[in-house]
Amino acid sequence: MQSDRFLCDGWPASETAVPYPRRQRQGGSVKDEKTDIPALVLEGGGFRGMFTAGVLDVLMERGLTGFSSMWGVSAGAISAANFRSGQIGRTMRDMLAFRDDRRFMSLWSFASTGNMAGADFMYDKVQNHLDPCDTDAFNASELPAYVVASDVTFGTAAYLPLFHFPEDVIKVRASASLPGVSTMVEIEGHRYLDGGTTDSIPFEVAMGLSGAREVEGHVPASRALVVLTQDRAYEKGPSTEALVLRSHRYDRYPYYLEALSTRGQRYNAQRARLWELERSGTCLVLAPEKPVEVRTNEHEGEPLLTLYLSGRRQAEARLAEIDAFLA
Repeated sequence: MQSDRFLCDGWPASETAVPYPRRQRQGGSVKDEKTDIPALVLEGGGFRGMFTAGVLDVLMERGLTGFSSMWGVSAGAISAANFRSGQIGRTMRDMLAFRDDRRFMSLWSFASTGNMAGADFMYDKVQNHLDPCDTDAFNASELPAYVVASDVTFGTAAYLPLFHFPEDVIKVRASASLPGVSTMVEIEGHRYLDGGTTDSIPFEVAMGLSGAREVEGHVPASRALVVLTQDRAYEKGPSTEALVLRSHRYDRYPYYLEALSTRGQRYNAQRARLWELERSGTCLVLAPEKPVEVRTNEHEGEPLLTLYLSGRRQAEARLAEIDAFLA
């Protein structure tokens, strides 16, 4: 069973204030209040994020962007940034254009920089020059956005608000820094790695559900649109985390080791809770219709484009349902 430590880790004091208009507190905690406007929750998964890219492009094309908050994990954090800046096609374009560029994601990058996903290339050259983020649109957006990173010292999830680019790009990088093949990202004295280890699908925090940590300034949503990158029958095993554990790279961080060793169990339990919420009508879930064969570091263009188009088709087929859910 998940320990309380995974639900109650500390929050850096300088990252609690949210500069967007919020409902006034009527007594009790912010968590006791709910907004009827759904939250948007985006799972990670490396290049499996092409499914998410397809879904979000359709939402942006149809103007279905009125969410109360947005939460992205790992590759989902990258998609969240592009959604907030309103850049249709950017996630898909970058994954396709740079999929076989060794500076983007490769063993060469890992050997030469310490990061499988080339940090300088992704978060500087691509972000600012090759396919620039529309920082003006991002900073003008009133959509509260959070990315999930794992605090390596405490082995717990941190929900980092995205206020302003380019200063907060480092938070996206922290959320997407895979364990075992990335250097830790330090932000204000905290050491972070990929958020999927500690909260892969943060709908519980977004909705303020029982047992979820309260994020100061965030008014939970009563409903959430959740985009997954694994099919509905998927169950997570221990293989990926087992490799990281056997590397002994994080032996100095016992709480993080615990998070790695229990990730599969917590992930499967989290998905089970999500299906319950879907049956109750409080969550609308979009997920690939069949097992995703795209690798985390896929280099072939055809499977990536196929996955992107499958995300588009599902979003288009369920447009009326999505529109009604957001109404």
